[in-house]
Amino acid sequence: QVQLVESGGGLVQAGGSLRLSCAASGSILSINVMSWYRQAPGNQREWVATVSKGGSTNYADSVKGRFTMSRDNAKNTVYLQMNSLKPEDTAGYYCTYSLQFYTYWGQGTQVTVSS
Repeated sequence: QVQLVESGGGLVQAGGSLRLSCAASGSILSINVMSWYRQAPGNQREWVATVSKGGSTNYADSVKGRFTMSRDNAKNTVYLQMNSLKPEDTAGYYCTYSLQFYTYWGQGTQVTVSS
């Protein structure tokens, strides 16, 4: 079992910044792909960003240039630095830890951006 705990969400004004963290613990045998997703009420879950085992990153077009994902392998933690936040970024943000045939999800952290 792998446990994922997200933190860092909150209320911020448009144009502001937040840094989300996701700490992984439990049966972590190796470095694996980790991602961030988000879901706003009434909307489908949306992929936000992924960091590979080697540290390379990919981003959804909607956040490219504003969000930066990184990982600290020694701490089994990934981060999502979110700058220039917009009201449409308001959502629950969830991190994932992916094995070959299974993906673990965290409980999420709420981000609310006021206009």
